[in-house]
Amino acid sequence: MRAVLLAPGSPLTDPQSTLRCHALEVWRGERCLFEALDFTLEAGGLAVVVGPNGSGKTTLLRTVAGLSPPTDGHVTWGGTDVRALPATLRGRIAYSGHLDGLKRELTLAENLRFYAAVADSAADVEPLLSTLGLEAAANVRVRHLSAGQRRRTALAALKLRRAALWLLDEPTTNLDAAGRALVAEWVREHCAAGGLAMVATHQPELFATRGSMVIEL
Repeated sequence: MRAVLLAPGSPLTDPQSTLRCHALEVWRGERCLFEALDFTLEAGGLAVVVGPNGSGKTTLLRTVAGLSPPTDGHVTWGGTDVRALPATLRGRIAYSGHLDGLKRELTLAENLRFYAAVADSAADVEPLLSTLGLEAAANVRVRHLSAGQRRRTALAALKLRRAALWLLDEPTTNLDAAGRALVAEWVREHCAAGGLAMVATHQPELFATRGSMVIEL
C-alpha cells in the first residue's frame, strides 16, 4: 500500500487539527491487510482511500477512529492516541460506516433533531431536509424509508455533528448521481472550512482533488 500526495497542500500546524498514522499495521488471522503505513493529515486535508473489496479500507477507517486496535503502530489525533482520547476530543471525530446509525422507530426528522441535540447544535434541520430532497419523508419512520433515503439521512446527521474529522466508508452507496455529487461537495466544503476527511471509495474521481492524498491498499 502507499500514500501519495497529489500536490502540495497548505500546511497548517495546529496540533489539535493533525491526524498522524505511524507504522500502522493490521493483520486479520494470518493475513496482513496493510503494514508500515505512515501519513499525516493536517487541517483542511483530504485522504481518499482506494483498493479492491477486502483490501482493508473499512479496517483502516475503523482503526483511525479508534474502534479497532492496530496490530502495530499507532494513530494520534491532536497528539493523543485515538484510543485514549478524552470525550471532548473524541467528539471531534465522526465515523460513518456501512450501517446508518439511525433509530428505526423514530421519524427521519426526529432522528436529525436527536443528532442535533446530542451535538448541542442549534442548527435547523429543515434546510437539510430541503437540500437532500427529503421534505416529503420528514415524518416517515426510518424503517419505512428506502436505502437511498436512509443514506441521505445518515449523511445529514453527520453534518449536524459538527465534527472536525470525517471518516466516511463508501458514503455514496445507494445514492443517485445528484446525491453522490452533493456528498462530494459537502466533503470539499468541510475541508475548505478547515476540517479533515478520509473517504474510502470505489469512486475516487468524485473526491480526489489537487492537494488531496490517495492511500492505495
